[in-house]
Amino acid sequence: MQLALDTATPFGSVALGTSRGVIAEVSIGHRRHAAATLPAVEEVLRLAGAGFGDVDGIVLADGPGSFTGLRIGFATAKGILHQHPALTLRLAPSLLALAWGARSFARGPVAALYDALRGDVFAAVYAFGDDRLETWLTPRLTTPAELVQTVPPPAIAVGDGAAVHASLMLQWTGRPPAGPPTAVPRAAALLELLDLPGATTLVEDPGAAEPTYGRLAEAQARWERAHGRPLPHPPGGTG
Repeated sequence: MQLALDTATPFGSVALGTSRGVIAEVSIGHRRHAAATLPAVEEVLRLAGAGFGDVDGIVLADGPGSFTGLRIGFATAKGILHQHPALTLRLAPSLLALAWGARSFARGPVAALYDALRGDVFAAVYAFGDDRLETWLTPRLTTPAELVQTVPPPAIAVGDGAAVHASLMLQWTGRPPAGPPTAVPRAAALLELLDLPGATTLVEDPGAAEPTYGRLAEAQARWERAHGRPLPHPPGGTG
């Protein structure tokens, strides 16, 4: 079995299962990642009647997304791996998991968008076939206007970023976007991606693994605006 964690957005969740099915899944309350992620791990194990001895590895959404959420997810995974070093760690883009979970909404490529605030979005576009993943647009920070001007129209746009910019997404794709609560990230999607070639990456040194934040943490961005130069030895991240 694999333990899956997705804490990249306010809609966090934890799941336990295999690529062939979810045994248990628990949602994390809106923006309650710090208090609820580890209890959610304990709860899915309890619901499955399992312990860490039954788990083979962890699959983790690695961003882009919320700086705080991603840090909590990685800290939780690393803490578990420290206590259970035989477990493996695999990473998958959080936007890929969102797109995969929404692939049944329309036939064709799926644009996954997270609201990055400040008028920006984290965006990626994927197409899925039989045991095939095609990346139209790798995950990146962009503006909705730039996205629709530079990327061919997908079949549908999903995620809270698509919902925030619903009218533009409708013009781009020809259909209303799917946002929360219909299209939210689910840890179960990470489990399903395990058998899709190229969807997840095995981490050789889990202790050195870091999230893909997507942009600077808000505190770092404020410092650099105030001083007019890069912060020395920046920690990275997104607010």
